[in-house]
Amino acid sequence: MSLLSRIASLFTGGAAAVPQAKPASEPEIYQDCQIFAEPIREGNQYRLAGRIVKTVDGAVLERSFIRADVFTSLEDAQTSALRKAQQIIDQNGPGLFADGEAKRSA
Repeated sequence: MSLLSRIASLFTGGAAAVPQAKPASEPEIYQDCQIFAEPIREGNQYRLAGRIVKTVDGAVLERSFIRADVFTSLEDAQTSALRKAQQIIDQNGPGLFADGEAKRSA
């Protein structure tokens, strides 16, 4: 860690160096999946991110996603994350969870 980074961390609590995820929101239900919009704070912006969760044969399967899109508004990032998750579900259909892995990136 450079001297300037250390000095900056005194004023920011070190948060500037590590992206922070927003606490999990209430899920939106879409095609038997739960969508969690979880934008990642990066400085004064929010990176589009979230999770898609589905229970298949009693097993809870989760697909996370992070995209390059960044927003200045948390609400815009959440809305876009919900839209992106719906798009991922629509494009992949049943294949999104076909491998049966508990967790992976979409």
